[in-house]
Amino acid sequence: MPTTPDRLRLSDRLEISRAVTGLWQVADIEKDGAIIDPDTGAGWLAAYADAGFDTFDMADHYGTSEIITGRLLAQGRVPRPVAFTKWCPAPGPMTADVVRAGVQERLDRLGVDRVDLLQFHWWTFEHPQWLEALHHLADLRAEGLIGELGVTNFDAAHLNLALSDGVPILTNQVSFSLMDRRGAGALADVCERHGAWLLGYGTLNGGFLSDKWLGKAEPDQIGDWSKMKYHRFLQAAGGWEAFQAVLQAAAQVARKHGVSVSNVATRWVLEQRRVAGVIIGARLGENFHAGDNLNLFRFALDAEDRAVLDAAFAQTTPIPGDCGDEYRKPPFLTASGDLSHHLEAIPKPFAPQPVPVRAGGTRVLTGSHWEDVAGYCRAHRIGDRILVSGTTAVAGLSRAVAPQDAGAQTTYILDRIVAAVMSLGGKADDIVRTRIYVTRDEDVLAISNAHGRVFGEVKPANTLVKVAGLVGDHLVEIEAEAIVSP
Repeated sequence: MPTTPDRLRLSDRLEISRAVTGLWQVADIEKDGAIIDPDTGAGWLAAYADAGFDTFDMADHYGTSEIITGRLLAQGRVPRPVAFTKWCPAPGPMTADVVRAGVQERLDRLGVDRVDLLQFHWWTFEHPQWLEALHHLADLRAEGLIGELGVTNFDAAHLNLALSDGVPILTNQVSFSLMDRRGAGALADVCERHGAWLLGYGTLNGGFLSDKWLGKAEPDQIGDWSKMKYHRFLQAAGGWEAFQAVLQAAAQVARKHGVSVSNVATRWVLEQRRVAGVIIGARLGENFHAGDNLNLFRFALDAEDRAVLDAAFAQTTPIPGDCGDEYRKPPFLTASGDLSHHLEAIPKPFAPQPVPVRAGGTRVLTGSHWEDVAGYCRAHRIGDRILVSGTTAVAGLSRAVAPQDAGAQTTYILDRIVAAVMSLGGKADDIVRTRIYVTRDEDVLAISNAHGRVFGEVKPANTLVKVAGLVGDHLVEIEAEAIVSP
């Protein structure tokens, strides 16, 4: 019988406990202004480390979690605890200096020279600076300020885009549970293809996936942020009745193995493809579940167990969209039901400006070198009509993004097209026509899948044409038209 959690070496720079202690709830504990004493908090973390749960996950906005962990690291413990943190900047320019300052703040708060795993979150992919930020973070990894680079809440398309563009992403941390199984699909496929790993959070649905809630009525009022957030997940997955069906199935499996419902819920995630570890939240100073969490490594699910759980899954509704969509589009599955407790507002990707030669016309420029050389804009609005120029996946002056992956290029292009339409007052649903120019027959399916991911419900009129070639390493070019709804 194991006496410590299983461990996994993800790279020559990073080895982790497969049960990671999550510190998101530090923010919840401190939300009323009572700050945890750093030395007291470090003592609580030390108890987890002593039990073998020596890998900790936090973020820039998880209250004082980085400071508390820094006090633990300053104790000089052997072996040294492992610290993951996240940088979640607001959308805006991502210059090398901005990115360095964001990482330096993490280093200062942790009191270290190198972050073991720096995870990057971006709120909206229509703001194109996210890819620039990742390349700057890769430079800091090469410099030694970052041990390994990860992302959080990236969907399959954008994780693939970043990896295909050469960013050395090792992990993607996403919501993953018996009630939220999105990570088992396309995202796992991308990780298998590129050798990346998943870290699952929300595995207990804020504590709902536990014996405590088996057979209980749905709560009328919820007091803490974690349960507020994950109650929305339960509602999106079919409601309380569907949740209870899954809970009852997990309880059946738990009785068979002599473990808790929480153990079964977490073990199921841990056994999914490309899952390196699971984040198990800790309410410091209130509960200490290291003993029960250790049971996670004392059993494994068999075919009978998985069949019982699969039968319960059939009674649920899949969470809409892909991983991370809960932060980017309605329904927002956050504690407040929107992004108000994260961001004041999301600015337009590009600044609209009047057209000097057309009264009432507006346009957007993206800062491309060629817009001035060739004399064109990215998009032009006349009345309720928006015309978007032919767009390729170009970064900087002329570098083709993901030069060997037409599907990834399409994802990048459509983000820029939607960004231009949004900047001129429209939205993706307003796009009524797209024209796609491709250079290779074998890329048509990947390009079509990327187009369908964005426009599967909208279904604009579309033309796809094979051309003899495009400039440089560009495999696809797309133009679009939108009619803005009243």
